[in-house]
Amino acid sequence: MTRTEPPEAKTAPAPTVIADAVDIVYRVHGAGTATGRGAATAALGRILRRHRDGQERGVRTVHAVRNVSFTARRGEAIGLIGTNGSGKSTLLKAVAGLLPVERGRIYTDGQPSLLGVNAALMNDLTGERNVHLGGLAMGMSRAQIRERYRQIVDFSGIDDKGDFISLPMRTYSSGMAARLRFAIGSAKDHDVLLIDEALATGDRSFQKRSESRIRELRERAGTVFLVSHNNKSIRDTCDRVLWLEHGELRLDGPTAEVMREYERFTGGRA
Repeated sequence: MTRTEPPEAKTAPAPTVIADAVDIVYRVHGAGTATGRGAATAALGRILRRHRDGQERGVRTVHAVRNVSFTARRGEAIGLIGTNGSGKSTLLKAVAGLLPVERGRIYTDGQPSLLGVNAALMNDLTGERNVHLGGLAMGMSRAQIRERYRQIVDFSGIDDKGDFISLPMRTYSSGMAARLRFAIGSAKDHDVLLIDEALATGDRSFQKRSESRIRELRERAGTVFLVSHNNKSIRDTCDRVLWLEHGELRLDGPTAEVMREYERFTGGRA
């Protein structure tokens, strides 16, 4: 009798981000200070009241994210959707380590990179100089930047209608700046790349190049999070979607399934 070995169990890719019951809270200080008092005096008054009363008065609490949990794995492209004010960008900033969590934990394997922060652009410097500084800020060597410089410029399309790369960033339109920021940020392989509305700028040709670049990053074992109000970009780019509404995770699942429910909720609006 021939014995058949059981098929090997398929090992799931390693987690890159784990959010465990995450709450994020903003505290907004009201204008409840006496007219004519300076900022330092007003701040001192708030501190004294807090010590006296046990809490700070005149502070409004905004619960931006409530009890959100998920696990992201290598090779995934995850879309974050939701109506305005649902907590999408706030959650990305917390994953990047730029916002503290009130309760719960966020665990990351590797360094998350929020597009537009690690590759910050300086208006008084030329596009060329910003490419070099942005690359250094992301941990690229000077040799890597020189090697990829032409690719970054060509991908951005900055020079398609003139030698804009040699001009100061303040001469760029907001769309040109966003395209260069995406080109810089995506020139390096990332453990976790967080993209907030980067695909909303530029023409359809640039959007298609951006979507293709995201797929390349996934294939090189990274994880990509994409916040976008463009439902088509989410469908074309992501294999999984997190739907946030009023700070709460309403649905987490395959793109087609979640987008169908979301569009039913919004009446087809992005």
